[in-house]
Amino acid sequence: MIANPPHLDLRPRILGLDREVPLLDGRRVPYVNLDNAASTPPLVDVVRAVEAFMPYYSSVHRGTGFKSRLSTVAYDQAHEIIGRFVGADLRTNTVIFGKNTTEAINKLAWRYPLGPDAVIITTQMEHHSNDLPWRPRAHVVHVRAQPDGRFDEDDFDRLLAQYAGRVALVAVAGASNVSGFIQPIHRLARKAHAAGARILVDTAQLAPHRRVDMLPDDDPEHLDFVTLSAHKMYAPYGTGALIGPKDVFLHDAPEYRGGGTVDVVTLDEVHWAGVPDREEAGSPNVVGAVALAVAARTLMEVGMEAVAAHEEHLIAYTLERLRDVPGIRIFGETDPARAAEKVGVIPFNLDGVSHFLAAAILGYEGGIGVRSGCFCAHPYVVHLLHLRDDETSHWKEQMLAGDKSEMPGMVRASFGCYNNTSDVDRLVEMLQRIARGDYNGDYVLDRASGEYRPRDFHEPLEEYFLLEALGR
Repeated sequence: MIANPPHLDLRPRILGLDREVPLLDGRRVPYVNLDNAASTPPLVDVVRAVEAFMPYYSSVHRGTGFKSRLSTVAYDQAHEIIGRFVGADLRTNTVIFGKNTTEAINKLAWRYPLGPDAVIITTQMEHHSNDLPWRPRAHVVHVRAQPDGRFDEDDFDRLLAQYAGRVALVAVAGASNVSGFIQPIHRLARKAHAAGARILVDTAQLAPHRRVDMLPDDDPEHLDFVTLSAHKMYAPYGTGALIGPKDVFLHDAPEYRGGGTVDVVTLDEVHWAGVPDREEAGSPNVVGAVALAVAARTLMEVGMEAVAAHEEHLIAYTLERLRDVPGIRIFGETDPARAAEKVGVIPFNLDGVSHFLAAAILGYEGGIGVRSGCFCAHPYVVHLLHLRDDETSHWKEQMLAGDKSEMPGMVRASFGCYNNTSDVDRLVEMLQRIARGDYNGDYVLDRASGEYRPRDFHEPLEEYFLLEALGR
């Protein structure tokens, strides 16, 4: 039995939950968003703050007018709030704003000092954004995942020992965007530091769900670098952040150079500005920074412990309810009693039903948004699916030939702080229908994308929002 849920109702503070969407049969129903691991809807607090700020929006750091002075203070305060959100000591650390987590990790990959024989330890579980940026820069080794998808800490210890003296950085996700498993980041930090390395924690999936605390710089379990994205934290205005020690960014020139990055320029010399200015070339996304800061402040006010407790109950409830779906296979954790070991990400498949088709039916006939595919984590998904080498080779050949029709993958339902058991009940009801073949559409496969769409269905997008009419 699932215990009574903790009291946390953030639905009134999320924009758009009352909006209805069209279904294939002509009905309209309130949309259920279970694709929060990709992007979250905005907090009302964020939207209102942006609306209040926009009449005063102006250039920052160089303008002398009132609006510029106000915008500069707001932008600088945003840095301070994000530092506070992750527990950073801003006397020794800096907050650098960019587009998203992907850009933040790429920046660190270019700015982090690496010797010619340097080794980066990352994991088989990573999003591509915490793997691919490191490959051109150093020798990258991947910690294995266990058969059930959990992090193999014994393999991590083995790699630390194998490459002793060469490991420059450990790069690990705080929580998996595929399975939701939460990593023991502070314990890994202690081990990395003992081996003479630093650690980067990609908290894009962790920060919206659990408290992130970098801890004091001299703590053995201190997180050296943290990255996060606003669009996963209820502030979809195009901002991400990299938080880390100032000294790393002061040793050399930035990779992007231009306006705002310098103190003095002559025809022969360049004197770079301090941080974060030298790392935020050009006119920054001030509105996005304000939005991210308001979202972080709101989550701190609500309390990440309350968010975690609410989500733990919802995960347990979902795992319990999904047992009522015939032919379902859940990947990763399946025990409701262990819900605290993951964030609200549940991947699954239905026997005999393509993940692409299941996701399409949920959307077109249930008004439920999910994600299907490999979630920018191909090696991990292939591992969880237990694909043989010949199966993987066949899939790669098809993909490279432009045919995604047999692309392996899963359906992913992912929660935000506002989702509730009614959303889960809607999902389970639709999955039960799909499992018994009780759906209306005649779905056509697009082999180039792998996606299914109902035949001859005109989606009335123009009744909702379009920049221009379709078919002009």
